[in-house]
Amino acid sequence: MATSPRSPPGAPPPPEFEISRQSRLLAALSKKVIDLDELRMLAAQGVPDGAAVRPTVWKLLLGYLPSDRALWEQELAKKRSQYAAFKEEFLSNPMEIARQQELEGQRSENAGSINNGLLHRSEVTQEEHPLSLGKTTAWNQFFEYSEIIEQIDRDVKRTHPDMHFFCGDSSFAKSNQESLKNILIIFAKLNAGIRYVQGMNEILAPLFFVFRNDPDDKNANFAEADSFFCFMELLSGFRDNFCQKLDNSAVGIQGTLSKLSQLVAKYDGELQRHLEITTEINPQFYAFRWITLLLTQEFNFADTIHIWDTLLSDPDGPQETLLRICCAMLILVRKRLLAGDFTSNLKLLQNYPPTNISHLLYVANKLH
Repeated sequence: MATSPRSPPGAPPPPEFEISRQSRLLAALSKKVIDLDELRMLAAQGVPDGAAVRPTVWKLLLGYLPSDRALWEQELAKKRSQYAAFKEEFLSNPMEIARQQELEGQRSENAGSINNGLLHRSEVTQEEHPLSLGKTTAWNQFFEYSEIIEQIDRDVKRTHPDMHFFCGDSSFAKSNQESLKNILIIFAKLNAGIRYVQGMNEILAPLFFVFRNDPDDKNANFAEADSFFCFMELLSGFRDNFCQKLDNSAVGIQGTLSKLSQLVAKYDGELQRHLEITTEINPQFYAFRWITLLLTQEFNFADTIHIWDTLLSDPDGPQETLLRICCAMLILVRKRLLAGDFTSNLKLLQNYPPTNISHLLYVANKLH
């Protein structure tokens, strides 16, 4: 009896498997109330690009959309309106506020208030003066955040310079950059304990790219608002990795790196000892970036998107899945690492070689 040919481990799934997975995903999304466990299971295997449903799937996985489809429109309208209010509150320049107040003051004056062809200058209160030392003044807050805003501006301009979506002189790229800046500034002002940490732009980029490319134009036009709330949700699971006060605690980035070291020791003790004892390569030397930037710098953008399908599918938050993927990355290059010294191994891990993402995720999944 003939048997159907099997794909070698890590090989791309056959076309019929992709179609089957796509139809199962579409069926799961068409239910009146989405079964999130089923959706997570399907999305963890990767969301087929051809299905055009990744924006919806990610919003559901991040808890931005409720599982009841009947509530979607109302919930989206509420969140998008809330984001518009945040923009008005946090992105206004004090000069614009003052000018607005002055215009309103002028409107309330009648024509008789114009003397010698000059308008009365509206009075500037002590609190509104740019040189005022008051902590609550709009000017004080403006100056306080100006350095952060400059840093955000620099980082956003460096986001994926190889992609026309993010970089270049087109009005589309500039508008996308503006959206990234707005989101990061508002996040910084709402989260005083963290504000902005360099690299947050890299975590925001995949979310905004996916939502801005939603085939539904209305959703695509609200990509900035939707990305903001999903970014907040995603970072809530990694907040401690960005909080400097917690860096050396069990819940900070050092604690996370220690968990990775334990995971490698559990599944490949020989490799862990060679890396950390023989060649003295601490996980901080290479995995700090892997973890804090959710692998966005280690693979090409399309591969990152596929890795994120799996990351976002973890019901306990992305961190455990992320650590398993990092462990799998080490195991996949173990021969080279065991044969290497400090210099060659560090170079290899800081410039991770191109790899079959399906196989990487397959190996990571086996590390449960």
